[in-house]
Amino acid sequence: MSDLEKPNADGVDSAIDDLEDEQPLDSKSAPENRAEEGPFDADEANPARPYVDLGGLKILPREGLHLRLEVEEGTNRVVAVGLDYAGSTLQVQAFAAPRSTGLWHEIRAQIEDQIIKQGGTSTAREGTFGPELVGEVPVAAGATTDASSSRLARFVGVDGPRWFLRGVIAGDALTNPAAELAIEELFRSVVVVRGSQPMPPRDLIPLSMPKTAATAPPTTSA
Repeated sequence: MSDLEKPNADGVDSAIDDLEDEQPLDSKSAPENRAEEGPFDADEANPARPYVDLGGLKILPREGLHLRLEVEEGTNRVVAVGLDYAGSTLQVQAFAAPRSTGLWHEIRAQIEDQIIKQGGTSTAREGTFGPELVGEVPVAAGATTDASSSRLARFVGVDGPRWFLRGVIAGDALTNPAAELAIEELFRSVVVVRGSQPMPPRDLIPLSMPKTAATAPPTTSA
């Protein structure tokens, strides 16, 4: 998935958890200590740290971390960063957002709607970064070598200054507290480089091949 879907005219069904109703859809959602603990804006990051520069995102290397770039088929545009760590995977994408309003409350409702339309189930809850979703989606036969017929994922999001960062977590971090903590710390360490150029809200902040550090070969994303 690249740019976030624009909201359709019909909106999203109102069958959202009460947690959703407590916040205006355009209010910002982020931990109170985001500026100090992350995820960081480029102006907040420690310049002495040896980040891997991916253009719109910077990733802090650590032992055992494997970085993958997801490339859109047909355009060869880098649309997401995949991070394999602690027996888990974390996919991160950053999008342009308005200066004074957020995207996560509305996007979260749309993700839940998509999960339900695919025959899955979702649970809204309050997590480390604020409101989040845990979704379980059926997997088509032959689409995976896993014996399971469904895929479980945790969706987290943070609204920053003129950007929105989304994370999708899978693997051990969904069931193992130590792995969960490791992945949350990894997500917090991400730096978003919004840039000063005008961008429509929900547009993907451009990513690029790293200038330093080895990564896995890019994978295609339809």
